[in-house]
Amino acid sequence: MTRVLSALVLLPIVIGAIWWSGPATGLLATITAVLAFAEYRRIAKTLGANVPGLIGGTAVALACLEMWGPTGGSDEIVFLVALIVVGAVAVARGVPGPSTLADAAATIFAPVYLGLPLGALAAVRGDHRAMGMASTLNWDTSGRAILLLLLGVIVVSDSAQYYTGRAFGSRPLAPTISPKKTIEGGIGGVIFATAAMAIGGHYVFPSPVWMLALLGAAISMLGIVGDLFESLLKRSAGVKDSSNLIPGHGGVLDRIDSWLFAAPVYYIFVRYIA
Repeated sequence: MTRVLSALVLLPIVIGAIWWSGPATGLLATITAVLAFAEYRRIAKTLGANVPGLIGGTAVALACLEMWGPTGGSDEIVFLVALIVVGAVAVARGVPGPSTLADAAATIFAPVYLGLPLGALAAVRGDHRAMGMASTLNWDTSGRAILLLLLGVIVVSDSAQYYTGRAFGSRPLAPTISPKKTIEGGIGGVIFATAAMAIGGHYVFPSPVWMLALLGAAISMLGIVGDLFESLLKRSAGVKDSSNLIPGHGGVLDRIDSWLFAAPVYYIFVRYIA
């Protein structure tokens, strides 16, 4: 019941921001990225990596903002500055040790893992002509349909994985990482996500059905990989959830893990292929 109530609170916020405007979506994406970073930082600390909160959080937020902002993905300066600052801080500490490289790598990885994908989601909400898309989309008044379509496909994929896995699952997909995930559940998620994108994408993109079907399959499979990657981080750190911020759901990172790996391929499709 708690899980359902949390979803009933969160979904209107997400859908409302997407429906309202691109800036609202970008702001929500940035806030989400920072909250997820706080959870990522705790996991990293448990694994022995010290990620500076101010430096890492700023890099995550700036990467997200740059990705969906007017520059449309010119994030080089964010990473160049982050590289210099992280290196300078390590030198300033003046303490050689085996964790030096792990600390720096974990800090630089945070904006790549969190900031860029969430910024990409906000970017596809923006005007497709400003993003330099390859062709005119069926609904060219805004990008709300583009992003809501992805939301629907991921929800379909996650739901199909759960119910197909419960009904037919017998073979574990990744037993050492997530024992409850099954091959049958994964197949069900891919099949339903493929159908959802092929049907729903027809009303949004001018692309052929076979291309939309491939996109749906890719989104589902990458979502599974993203879910398993976050589970790998948590299992390595010996924690069940990234936090208890969302009652019944765990943390922010637990809710967006599949989005983080699905977003890049969707962004590439929308910007360069559709």
